[in-house]
Amino acid sequence: MGIGGGKILAASLTHCHKKSSAEASPLSLKVFVAGRNRLENDGATALAQAFQLMGSLEEVHMPQNGINHAGITALASAMQQNKALRILNLNDNTFTEKGAIAMAQALKHLASVQVINFGDCLVRPAGAKAIAETVSEGLPILKELNLSYGEITEEAALAVAQSVKGKDKLEKLDLNGNCLGEDGCVALKDAMESLNMGEILGTLSDDEGEPEDDEDEDEDDDEEDLEDVDEEELEEEEEEEEEEEEEHSTSKFSTPVSAPRPPDVSSFLSFPSPDKLLKLGANRALLIEQQVDVSDAPKTAEAFLKIASVYKEENRDVKNALYCICPDKVKPVLVVPGHLHALEHVVQQDYFPEQSVAVLEAFMSRNNKILESCGNARITLQTTLQRVKSES
Repeated sequence: MGIGGGKILAASLTHCHKKSSAEASPLSLKVFVAGRNRLENDGATALAQAFQLMGSLEEVHMPQNGINHAGITALASAMQQNKALRILNLNDNTFTEKGAIAMAQALKHLASVQVINFGDCLVRPAGAKAIAETVSEGLPILKELNLSYGEITEEAALAVAQSVKGKDKLEKLDLNGNCLGEDGCVALKDAMESLNMGEILGTLSDDEGEPEDDEDEDEDDDEEDLEDVDEEELEEEEEEEEEEEEEHSTSKFSTPVSAPRPPDVSSFLSFPSPDKLLKLGANRALLIEQQVDVSDAPKTAEAFLKIASVYKEENRDVKNALYCICPDKVKPVLVVPGHLHALEHVVQQDYFPEQSVAVLEAFMSRNNKILESCGNARITLQTTLQRVKSES
């Protein structure tokens, strides 16, 4: 879905909840699954607002979405309002200390949680200790706790072990792939054995060993580095993964190094980005024209919206590239009163996006001779837009 898809889905859920609540039957979504969708912080934050509004979720699965502490914090706040939550799977996102602590605070309000999967989330020692405190104080029916591959050290891992004392429903504790060291692994196993819970501790075979003594971690710097990973790098990583799944490991070397890869217009139109637009080169307008059937109005409009979405006011290269795509030989479309009457009907329908009302209203208020020639049709549309906006 990407960030945009996440926002669209969030808006849809919010709209549905609003409409159904007005009919005394509010949307009560119980299970939400969106793994590996590149939601990132903005998409996750938008969805968090919808989750908070509904308050009915019992299962949330959002693994591998490139969400950092800002998005995790937003989700944590939303989860507090979903009191019946049983399963929370955010595997392979990037909590860091800030996100882990925020999520630990949220879990204090969720007594029904049975499964927590924060594996490969870089919760780090401070985050693990915060989660351990929450587990120790509450979560009476917890069945699974996954804090694997989180750069957790021995002290923090032992705190987690002590926190599950008395949790007679617990079936699995996963602390594999952390930084315990040989002695730390032994200490953790002994701690779990002393609690008569040794059998629920998962394997520690992938332990990373104790961190170097001179390794001074600056978590804030690490977070900034992680957040600076741009869309291009993420796309390249996913393309590599797909190649590994679909092809033999040697097949990618079959193409000579000297053979350049042609610009990929379809990739740009599927996932638009400024970088992809620039990589299409000087012939980008021709390439896009060959890809888009301009005789098909809906497809042309869709392509236009995707192309325009990468506009950057501060990026002169992107602006110039966009302007070059818009051909100057296209004749302007004549606007007649019938167009505005049709719009006046459309804006009153449920399917018309609320956020587009203000945009259309601003456009209709501009000084334009063509619009002025439409007379009463323009006035009627403006009046309807104002009414729809006030009602929403």
